Parts: sequence; structure tokens; C-alpha cells
Amino acid sequence: MTLRSTKQAFGAVTKTIHWVMALLVISVFSIGWYMDFLPLGMEKLEWISRHKSLGVTVLALVILRVIWRHSEQTPKELSDLQIERLAAKAGHLGLYLLMFAMPLTGWTMSSAANYPVSVFGLFTLPNLVSPNQELFETLRTAHWLLSWAIAGLVGVHILAALKHHFWDRDTTLRRMLPGKIKEN
Repeated sequence: MTLRSTKQAFGAVTKTIHWVMALLVISVFSIGWYMDFLPLGMEKLEWISRHKSLGVTVLALVILRVIWRHSEQTPKELSDLQIERLAAKAGHLGLYLLMFAMPLTGWTMSSAANYPVSVFGLFTLPNLVSPNQELFETLRTAHWLLSWAIAGLVGVHILAALKHHFWDRDTTLRRMLPGKIKEN
């Protein structure tokens, strides 16, 4: 398998970023959901810190992913249906936008609450806004809504991949899996 994508298959770099981001998004969502049920205390603060660090990692990787995607070709689309190709483009754009917006709303929300965003204890991000309780509440709601939007869009993404694999019986899913694909 090559590092870069070709017209037939995704490259190792694209596949690696895809699956690392998938694991990160699931982890950040799960941690966010879990920490909401914890009482205020040290355990909750530790989970919040992990959530923020992983969220910043998602932001960095989505920026890297967009740069990488624009620097290489992508495999040709397998669907002959224009509506499917448009839905795929819209879904991918939505995922990119949400993976960018989620960490930014979290970072801005932390800034508005005057809580620093430490990234794995290595460095602290600067505040994006001055402390503002009303803005914090608005951003908290936005962050929560965006989390469910991304969960829904990830679900649709998974269902679309499974539809291609089991219904259409094409290589859409297999060409994003690790390793080299074998054509039918």
C-alpha cells in the first residue's frame, strides 16, 4: 500500500488519519457523555481535562486531514447515482465542519468560563474570549447540540459504508480499511 491515495484506493496516510480520528471522535463523545453524569470533584475535572486534550487533538488532526486531502488525489467515486455522490460530499463536508466546530466551541466555552485548556499538561491554549457567563451558557448549549449532530452524522456515515458493502457490494468500505483491497 502506498502512502498517498490513487484513483483506485486510499493511501496509508489517509486511512491512518481516518481511523485515528474515528477513535478520537468516539472517545471524546463518550468521555463528554460520561463526565456529564459525574458530580463536581477531582474525578470530573480529570475527565474534563482528558476531554479537552483529546478535543484539541481532533482539531489539529482535522486541520491536517483537510490539508492532506487537498494535497493529493482521491479515489474515484463508485456510485453512478448523482444523488449519492452529492450526499457523500455533503456528509463529508458536514463531518469536517463539525470536527472543526466542536473543539472550537469547547475551547471558546472554556475561555468564557475562565477555565484554561491544558493540552495533556504540556501547554495551555490562550483564551479566545474574556470571561462571560452568558456566552458560556450559549456555547455549552451549542457544544451539546453539535455533539449530537456529529453523532448522528457519524451514524449515517457508518450506515452508508455498510450499505455500499452489503447492498451495493462495491469496494467503498474495503478501500478505507487497513491493508490492500482485492477487487471483486
